[in-house]
Parts: sequence; C-alpha cells; structure tokens
Amino acid sequence: MKIFAERLKDLRMEKGISQGKLAELLDVSPAVVCYWETDRSEPTAPNLVKISDFFNVSVDYLLGLVTF
Repeated sequence: MKIFAERLKDLRMEKGISQGKLAELLDVSPAVVCYWETDRSEPTAPNLVKISDFFNVSVDYLLGLVTF
C-alpha cells in the first residue's frame, strides 16, 4: 500500500527519528521498517496499532482511508 509507506516515512521524518530507532521502539527489525517504507511489505494488524499509537494517528489515516 503505497499511501501507508509514504505516510509512515513522513511521520518518522517529522519526529526526526531513524528507521533503526523506530524499529527498536516498535520491537521489529530495521529491515522491516525499511520494507514498510519502500512498500515491499505491509505491517500486521498489531504493528499497525503500535505505529498509530506511537505517532498518535489513526489506523485509518495510516491506511489512507481518511485525510487531514
């Protein structure tokens, strides 16, 4: 899902954290975050919730179902 990849990268960069740091905070490998941001993989439902909680956005926003 290209919109997810773009939004994840934008949110991470707005926070000023590296892929490695985000991976550590979400308890996934840095490669997983890279795959998400390059649209080579999609997160599981539990990881979507972790991401939305961390960035304080809705899962719907991450998936492109709503815009702000």
